[in-house]
Amino acid sequence: MDASPGTRTCLYDSAQLDVVIDDMARRAAALLGGRRDLAVIGILRRGAPLADRLADALVRRHGMPPPLRLDLAVKRYADDLTLLYPETRLDEDARHDALELAGRTLLVVDDVLYTGHSLLRVVTHLARRQPAEIRVAVLVDRGATCLPLHADVVGLRLQVAPPDIVECNVPPYEPTFRIDLCQPPPTSS
Repeated sequence: MDASPGTRTCLYDSAQLDVVIDDMARRAAALLGGRRDLAVIGILRRGAPLADRLADALVRRHGMPPPLRLDLAVKRYADDLTLLYPETRLDEDARHDALELAGRTLLVVDDVLYTGHSLLRVVTHLARRQPAEIRVAVLVDRGATCLPLHADVVGLRLQVAPPDIVECNVPPYEPTFRIDLCQPPPTSS
């Protein structure tokens, strides 16, 4: 990672990330032990297509039965990590209200674990639905949570400076599957 300030550097391309997703699926399958009551929950935006990729790999490569798939919309930060809301907002699709999650194993999937505020809101919300267990998978863990949270399955651990942005580009939101490091230009004194 040899990037100068004010630059965008590709850290992982599509081929490399396909390998990461397959490894995440392998570790998730071992952790979940082939459970038949699995629900894979993507955190919108980019956690949803990652959840699709992970669920597909669990079924295709590890013989697990197709899991229940749903998504939650959680918003606290804009994509550039500027604070949008003083509290983390969570919106659940009304169609999901009738889904029975009690007794199920839940695998929550997101792109980046940074401070942990969004993940805490999701886990708190899902815990009210009385699942048997809640597990978390993230593509990138920045190692900077300020809450007592962790991911059970981590694709990549990246420790980058606080002003830098780890940007996950995930189709269909972006044209190519990749992870970029975005470093802001230097500030003038």
